[in-house]
Amino acid sequence: MSDPETTADHPTKDPSLLQALIPVLLLIALLFASVLLFQDSSSAGPNQIALILSAALAAVIGILNGFRWKRIEKGIVSGISMAMGAILILLVVGSLIGTWIMAGIVPTMIYYGLQILHPTVFFPAACVICAVVALATGSSWTTASTIGIALVGIASALGLSPAIAAGAIISGAYFGDKLSPLSDTTNLAPAMVGTDLITHIRHMLWTTVPSLGIALTLFTFLGLFSSSQGTAEGLSEVLTALQDGFRLGPHLLIPPVIVLLLVVRRVPALPALLIGALLGGLFAVLFQQEAVIRYADPDGQVASAAALVKGFWMALFQPYNSTTGNEGLDLLLTRGGMSSMLNTVWLILSALTFGAVMETTGLLQKLAEKILGFAKSTGSLIASTLATSIGANIVASDQYIAIVLPGRMFRAEFERRKLHPKNLSRAMEDAGTLTSPLIPWNTCGAFMSQALGVATFAYLPFAFLNLCNPIISAIYGFTGFTIAPLEPEEGSEKELETAAAA
Repeated sequence: MSDPETTADHPTKDPSLLQALIPVLLLIALLFASVLLFQDSSSAGPNQIALILSAALAAVIGILNGFRWKRIEKGIVSGISMAMGAILILLVVGSLIGTWIMAGIVPTMIYYGLQILHPTVFFPAACVICAVVALATGSSWTTASTIGIALVGIASALGLSPAIAAGAIISGAYFGDKLSPLSDTTNLAPAMVGTDLITHIRHMLWTTVPSLGIALTLFTFLGLFSSSQGTAEGLSEVLTALQDGFRLGPHLLIPPVIVLLLVVRRVPALPALLIGALLGGLFAVLFQQEAVIRYADPDGQVASAAALVKGFWMALFQPYNSTTGNEGLDLLLTRGGMSSMLNTVWLILSALTFGAVMETTGLLQKLAEKILGFAKSTGSLIASTLATSIGANIVASDQYIAIVLPGRMFRAEFERRKLHPKNLSRAMEDAGTLTSPLIPWNTCGAFMSQALGVATFAYLPFAFLNLCNPIISAIYGFTGFTIAPLEPEEGSEKELETAAAA
């Protein structure tokens, strides 16, 4: 006999639009109050509580509509499980940052970068560098957590805005991620709508390349007309502090090269980054023994060999404590360790709980269906797809849901209107993938903020590619430019497939 608590129940009534809006409005109000009351510390607890309270209200509405708690709880567990891979990667990235700083890898990249990158060309150069790396690896996260953290350090040492630097890094990283055949979202989007990968990537070029052109123009303008706050003397002090604090050399770039090669060879991100973190610890023990011992045993009470093991271990789980003597540099390099990511993991879990409750109780679908009701023309259909993807990023807090949900909802409508599915897959990526790092409680926004050490709302105005892409996609939709019709033979094949499946 089945347990009535675990039996798949059917709600007694569909949720209303007002019911769907109430948890979202509460969340907006609580997040606004959180920023007002707690300011910069709002992401260290207040935002998480806002998300949990909003999720609780959504659950109450679901129960009133006939859902049992067991089903809602199962939905929460399922929703969180979708992001467990991202959470594990986040923790490993914390270890990687800690060991790479202690090993002198990040300081070496900063040291060489300061001598190569001129302030006037830094922002567009950072964008292009990250675009190339992400295109090769297919991962914006790997790009930001390796090359990105060094570029933010270089910007700080040059006296440039870390927020603009982070915007350039994210713009470049997401350009490469979006157009790389190795990217998971780039493979997911065409699979959801029934088109092939190469067709999808070619169609995205029409929106993504102009967006990159606009971004590079704006970054060039900012570089030419924003004055660097650094001086030759200050730059010399930073270079000297790096040399005094670490034993620098090109051999320390071996771990980043190995990690990038592993990712290019299709090694999954988690093991590749873990190997990178362990290599960082090994290189620290081999080449930075004084720094490791100073970090692990500042009082000199532990044997050298034991201190080296202890330092390696510590950098994996807690922030490395930089002691170069340069205050600004030490502030920049005192980071890393898994524990530094725990607050971000807390934020992601809270956000995913809210999104899972909204989806399980049908409230998220109700909002999306209402948006679809306004889609009378091709332009409004594209705009509805973009709005749904952005809304899913805000409410469900995960870029994969922001791709899967519109794909499920709009695929049949695009077919009914004789529009090629590549139009849908492009719109899903233009909004779903690219706006995910712009939302502080989204998995991508939380990751980028923590990895780069810059608040999401600080870099948001400067993530030009991510801001431009959905706008260009909407303009194309309303003008009809590059909107491809479904060819007659393609429509016939789909009808045959549907008939065969029936």
